[in-house]
Amino acid sequence: MAGYRKLGRTSSQRKALLRSQVTALIHNGKIVTTEARAKEVRKIAEGIIAKAVRERDNFDEVTVKAKVARKDKDGKRVKEVVDGKKVTVYDEVDKTIKKDRPSRLHARREMLKVLYPVKEVPQENAGKKKNTKNVDLVAKLFDEIAPKYADRKGGYTRIVKIGQRKGDGALEVLLELV
Repeated sequence: MAGYRKLGRTSSQRKALLRSQVTALIHNGKIVTTEARAKEVRKIAEGIIAKAVRERDNFDEVTVKAKVARKDKDGKRVKEVVDGKKVTVYDEVDKTIKKDRPSRLHARREMLKVLYPVKEVPQENAGKKKNTKNVDLVAKLFDEIAPKYADRKGGYTRIVKIGQRKGDGALEVLLELV
């Protein structure tokens, strides 16, 4: 007997389906799907969240010097003429960054194997490429989701039965983060 549900798909289609649903669950906090899919997605999502909870504080804060372009009052870069060429003026700034320790870095890479990249498009620019933002789901897991579940020992998701789907009668459920 198989240790997982095949969901009536080939292995590559099944992996893609589960990856996209786990990504949507972490990005939105809840998804509506069939019961069989939800149970499979739950296994993957709970494993990822458990990793994030385990490694949430496993980093060092390091101060580095960074070059940042100087900006004028309108937010545009300040240019200066040097040897007949326009050159952007840079200032050196001290920045504090989080440097992952090896085990957290490994956990981050394991999460990136499962999660798809997500782009967020503002409502006013729907259908346009302008002002789209890449959402860092791994950072969201470490910074928002893991602290919320720090004192829990599993059980990060909940399945709520909604009813049967009109088209094929499949049992639909709401899978959400607790």
